Amino acid sequence: MGAGHLSVEYDPRPTAAAQARAQVRRQLEGWGLLEQTDTAELLVSELVTNALVHAESRLKLTLSAAHGVLRCEVSDTDGRPPRVRRVTEISESGRGMFLVDALAGRWGCHQDGSGKTVWFELGTCGAHGCGRRQP
Repeated sequence: MGAGHLSVEYDPRPTAAAQARAQVRRQLEGWGLLEQTDTAELLVSELVTNALVHAESRLKLTLSAAHGVLRCEVSDTDGRPPRVRRVTEISESGRGMFLVDALAGRWGCHQDGSGKTVWFELGTCGAHGCGRRQP
């Protein structure tokens, strides 16, 4: 339990975030990672929404679990890296990366050709600090 890999592509439609949330829930339940499901769903939803708003292109969700770490990645065609906005800058929108930064064990972004992949990790073993690797 708690190990596996999945990649799913979504068209740039308003339903993509809901589809990704449902996929995350199904997959993590199948892997027996129930404790991470709510947080992973929320953070994936934020990354998918960012991709829809900023890239307006197909996107890919990749989930992998191994060695006490759940890694979630969202790839899109917009090469601009995300930024964490300060709380004072956040109004009705702009909370996505703030939440990722606050809730993920680690997160980052890397270029993929002309696009990018934004990723985050959550520990899966239930121990304090599990899944947290030093940068």
